[in-house]
Amino acid sequence: MPDDSMIPRPEYPRPQFVRDEWQCLNGTWQFERDAGDSGLERGLLDRELSGEIVVPFCPEAPLSGIGDPDFHEAVWYRRTVRVPPSWAGRRVLLHFQAVDHDATVWVDGVEAGRHRGGFTPFSCDLAAAADPGHTYTVVVRARDPRSGPQARGKQATTYEGHGAHYGRTTGIWQTVWCEPVPGAHLGRPRITPNVAASAFRITVPVSAARAGHQVQVTVSDQDGEVARARARADLDLAPEVWLPLPQDRVRLWSPEDPHLYDVRIDLLDGDGTVIDTAASYAGLRSVSIDGHAVLLNGEVRFQRLVLDQGYYPGGLMTAPSDEALRHDIELAVAAGFNGARLHQKVFEERYLYHADRMGFLVWGEFGDWGANTGGGPSWDNQRPTASFVTQWLEAVERDYSHPSVVGWCPLNETFQKLHDRITVLDDVTWGMYLATKAADPTRPVIDASGYAHRVPGADVYDSHCYEQDPEVFGKLMSGLADGTPYVNAGPDGSAWSVPYQGQPYFCSEFGGIWWNPDAPPEEQSWGYGERPASEEELQRRFAGLVGVLLDDPRMFGYCYTQLTDVYQEQNGIYRFDRSSKLDVARIRAAQLRLAAIERAGSEHGR
Repeated sequence: MPDDSMIPRPEYPRPQFVRDEWQCLNGTWQFERDAGDSGLERGLLDRELSGEIVVPFCPEAPLSGIGDPDFHEAVWYRRTVRVPPSWAGRRVLLHFQAVDHDATVWVDGVEAGRHRGGFTPFSCDLAAAADPGHTYTVVVRARDPRSGPQARGKQATTYEGHGAHYGRTTGIWQTVWCEPVPGAHLGRPRITPNVAASAFRITVPVSAARAGHQVQVTVSDQDGEVARARARADLDLAPEVWLPLPQDRVRLWSPEDPHLYDVRIDLLDGDGTVIDTAASYAGLRSVSIDGHAVLLNGEVRFQRLVLDQGYYPGGLMTAPSDEALRHDIELAVAAGFNGARLHQKVFEERYLYHADRMGFLVWGEFGDWGANTGGGPSWDNQRPTASFVTQWLEAVERDYSHPSVVGWCPLNETFQKLHDRITVLDDVTWGMYLATKAADPTRPVIDASGYAHRVPGADVYDSHCYEQDPEVFGKLMSGLADGTPYVNAGPDGSAWSVPYQGQPYFCSEFGGIWWNPDAPPEEQSWGYGERPASEEELQRRFAGLVGVLLDDPRMFGYCYTQLTDVYQEQNGIYRFDRSSKLDVARIRAAQLRLAAIERAGSEHGR
C-alpha cells in the first residue's frame, strides 16, 4: 500500500473493482514540453527530461507545480517504477485513469500501449512476469493538438477562456497506478440489478481461464452473507452468475436510503483455491419509464438536477482532493438538488463512488464539444469522428455498475440544421445512441441534449431554455401539455431536431442567473439575461423559473445551470472556490415542494 502522506490523490482510483495489492504512482515525475511534437526524433524517449511535474495534475494547473495555461502540442513524462518483491511471478498492469488526449506509453524503451481520448482509462503491461525488485522506466508522451475535431468538452481552442469555454487540460490528469495479477485473472465485473426478481446478475470477464476454473461471487450486507453463486469460467469469455436475494434481506437503493451490498468476486482453480480476488459493491434499484414519467424503483421521482462542470481553481478538471468530490455533492444536496448532469466531462470515478454512497442521482455525459471546428456550412458543421463512439463506450463500460447513474447523455448541443441529406452528425448521433442502448439496455438514453435530436423516439427528449422572465418562460414551456413542447431551433428558426414523439421530456438546462454580489456594475460575466439588481430579485427569479417546471404535470425533471461559478461564468449557486454567495436555504426551499408529476403519480399509486 502507498504512503498516503507523501502522495497527492492517494485514494484507490477504481472503487468498484478493488484489489488489495497496488501501487500509486502519483507524485513527482520528470516532465518536458515538446512544442513542435518532435520529441521522439530528438531523443526524449531515451534521456532524462528537463523539468518536473506533480501528477495527477496537468501542466496548465497550478497544483502541478507548473501552471502554464498556454497550448502544449505534446508533453513527455518519465519516472522509474520499482516492482515490490512480493509481486514476483505475476503480471503487472499499469493503469492510467485519464490522459488528454493521445497517449503512447513505453516501458524500458519498448512501446507498451497507446490510447486516444482524454476522459477514459486505459491499461498496459508494465511487465509480463514481474522481476522481484526490478526497476522499470516508464515514459509517456501525450499529444493534444489545438485544431481538428476532438472530444474536448469545455476546453478552449483560444488562448484564454471565453463564453462557456475554459482552460485546457493536457496530458495526465487522473491517477496513475499499477497492480499485480496472476496469469489467469478477473476482469472488471458488470453488475446489473433486477428489482423485479430481487436479484443481481453479475458478469465477470476472465483472462486466460483454464479447465476447471470457476468464478464465485458473494453478496453481503451488514448482517453477513446474503447470497453466493458459482459459474464455470472455462466455457465462456465472460461467465455470468445470478444471485437472488432472500426477501428479508432485500433493501432497495434510493436517495433516502442509498443502501449498498458488498460484493466479493473470486477466481478459483480446479482444486477450489482462490487464485484472484477483488472487492466491489452493488445497489439494488431500477429505472423505468411510464408515459411521461421516469420511475426509480417503480415510483415517480422528479429529478431536481444541477449542472456540474467539475472544474476546480487549482486543478482545472482534476479535483484537488477526494474530499472535494464529495463536498460538491454535499453542496448540491444542501441547495435542494437530488442529482446532477455531469456536464461535458467524464468525471473521476470516485465522484460516482461518493454519489453511490450518498444517494445522488447522476446523468453520465460525454465531453463531445470539439466536433464543431468552425468550418463548413450550417447544414454540415458538426464532424464528430469514430473515436467519439469509441471513447463514449469506454465511459459507459467504466460506469455501468454504479447505481447512482440513472441516464446517459452521449452528445450535448450539437447544433446543426436538419435537412434532407444524411451527415456525419446523423451517423454518429445514431451510432452513439444505438451503441449506448446495446451496451446498457437498463437506463434511458437521450440522443443529444438540447439541440440536434436526430433519433426519432429516443428514450427521452429535452430542450435548453435560458429565458429569464418566469412568465415568458412559462409560456415557452406550456406547449408540453398538448404535445408540442419547446424545441431548440436555429437563430433563423430552422429546425435542428426531429419532432417530439411523446416521450418523457425535461428542460435540461435553464436558469444560469448571473450573480456576483461583489462585482462592480461594469464587470461582465458569461451569463443569461440581465443581471439581477439584488439577491432578492435573483431569489424571486429562481423560484419563478423552478416553479414553472415543478408545476408542469408532464415534466419529469429539470437541470439548473449551474452548481458553481466557473472562471468567467458567474452564474453558479456557489462561488468557484465553493464558498457561499447567496442564501442557499431559500434556493432549497423553492425546490422541495412536491412536483405536479409526483402528485399525479401518488394519486395513481406510483
